[in-house]
Amino acid sequence: MSAGILAVFDADMAVSVWTVAAERLWGYTADQVLYGPAEVLLASSAAEVSRFFGGSPSSGHIRIRRRNGHEAIAYLWAIPLDYDGGAGWLVWGTNASGQPGVDPAAVDAFLNHSPISLAIWDRELHCVWFNDGVHNQEIYSPEPELGGYVTDFLRARHPEYLKRAMMRVLRSGEPLLGHELWPAETRVPDCYYRVDLLRVDGSDGLPLGVCSVVVQAGTGEEGGRLHLLNEAKSRIGTDLDPLVTSQSLAEAAVPDLADYVTIDLVQPVPLHKEPLRRLKPTDISIPGFYRAGAASIHDDLRESLWARGTPVYVPPASPFTAVLETHRSHFEPVLDTSPGTWLDNDPDRARVIHQTGMHSLMIVPLEARGAMLGIAVFVRSEDPIPFSRADLALAEELAARAALIIDNALRFARGRTAALAIQRDLLPRHLSGGSTVDVAGRYLPADTYSGVGGDWFDVIRLSGARVALVVGDVVGHGTQAAVTMGRLRAKTRALSKLELPPDELLSLMDELTLDIARDRSEDDPSAFGATCFYGVYDPVIKRFIMCSAGHPPPVIVYPDGSVDFAEVPPGAPIGVGLNSYESTEVELPENTVIGLYSDGLIEMDHDIGRGLQRLRTAFADPVSSLEDLCTSVIDTLAPEGPVDDDIALLLARTHAAA
Repeated sequence: MSAGILAVFDADMAVSVWTVAAERLWGYTADQVLYGPAEVLLASSAAEVSRFFGGSPSSGHIRIRRRNGHEAIAYLWAIPLDYDGGAGWLVWGTNASGQPGVDPAAVDAFLNHSPISLAIWDRELHCVWFNDGVHNQEIYSPEPELGGYVTDFLRARHPEYLKRAMMRVLRSGEPLLGHELWPAETRVPDCYYRVDLLRVDGSDGLPLGVCSVVVQAGTGEEGGRLHLLNEAKSRIGTDLDPLVTSQSLAEAAVPDLADYVTIDLVQPVPLHKEPLRRLKPTDISIPGFYRAGAASIHDDLRESLWARGTPVYVPPASPFTAVLETHRSHFEPVLDTSPGTWLDNDPDRARVIHQTGMHSLMIVPLEARGAMLGIAVFVRSEDPIPFSRADLALAEELAARAALIIDNALRFARGRTAALAIQRDLLPRHLSGGSTVDVAGRYLPADTYSGVGGDWFDVIRLSGARVALVVGDVVGHGTQAAVTMGRLRAKTRALSKLELPPDELLSLMDELTLDIARDRSEDDPSAFGATCFYGVYDPVIKRFIMCSAGHPPPVIVYPDGSVDFAEVPPGAPIGVGLNSYESTEVELPENTVIGLYSDGLIEMDHDIGRGLQRLRTAFADPVSSLEDLCTSVIDTLAPEGPVDDDIALLLARTHAAA
């Protein structure tokens, strides 16, 4: 076996952790050795064992005793879990001599004679073992000592970052890979390192400590800049939500660039708030922005005066308003907090700056396509190094990338708001069948983010207590489908006033839709296509006269509970121009339920036959009201989460003629 953790011996040399690797080497199972004396495992003399398991790390060949009674030579490392040796020892090892595996000399060369530095830290983050590689890297103290605390042992620009990262690894068990570290002082300009952190667990799954692996990654800030830009690129722009994009930008810059970052926008559209100009100013400040994103090295965001989604107030004369007016960054590597600055008019910010130790500031414009969207604010507090011009260039590049994404998201949000307003006006707000039928409906758009689609239903009251029931399905979904749906619904309502039979009405709909498609020949005519069902219920004769333009047949639930599908000639979709429609009729007794729907309800598994059977079963369940039946059918046939196609469902229960 290769080198690995074998066991843990406590301070009294009793076995407290036993791994599978130890079982392979010694032959004992955990039940046979746990909490027993470690001396039964070691065949060397008491003096040799005492020297090997002393107060400092040791390694070398030692004689062991296997379960079968035979003795063998193994190469072991004994690493104190506390620097004074009081907490026990972590035992590493390789194969016993005479078995195939890694040569101990090779393992020793890897551990102690490579450019990679390795260190093991106990649960309190004291160093309990390190290899010779730490002496060759400027990230460590010039004279590292066992027992040194992590922030003393490591001489990094932000030692607190690494401390918090180690604690996260200890708590979660998730490794941290590729974290950048910059030496606090270096002989090599702009030298930086990459660190991996791995939790070291015992056989019981409990953490013993953390192992750090550090390698020099480059000499030059460009490497760090590319890493941060690549990281930001993978996180920014994955969502068309301005708030999500803003938060991603803030989080991408912490902690590698700044200790605290905020993204403040001048447009409240995605936040559904009042425009800033309508908010009242205070005696010393004005509402200048809405907070869209915030990130900090502190989980409690102690630097922030304003929560996400709330207005941000600033003095009328301040770096924030200056950046907004000039479209140029504000760069203040050493933040001036002396009397006579703009902070005199912003006592709350001045208080937070002094409390948190903010000492370096950059405010960068968020500008896209010539429009100012807001500002990004970068601050350093615990990192003692002031921002450099290279940091400013990096912040501006990050802001420029994010601004385009935020602008796209804002445009999308405005379009979504407009589309929702259009659809609210186009769909019926209050369904009513008068005294002829009770009605209920549901609508589920496939485009759950924009919330708009091309399916529709309608209930139109005609003369003689008759009622027209309509359901349609426009090709596609989204804003264009919603606009087309509005046109077709308006035409259906207008033509219904002519009291035409269903087949003649759909013929006129087909002709009018085809005319529109021809007038706009540069567009795809299929964008104006739709299926449609139009039926008229007459309570006097208790008959339902209906016609279909390529739409699935309605469900009929009779008073005795039996369920059937009406036989309707399919016809061609509207906008094709075939004009081949045929009306049919069916007798509907009082208290019959008619179910009209779009094909999105029966195409969930891409098998219409199976979908129709499931629909029949769903309608067979007894319910107390049409609203409950709507809910039951949707819950049964439509899965949770996004759907592939829009879904419309219209139910009507017949009454007798008054």
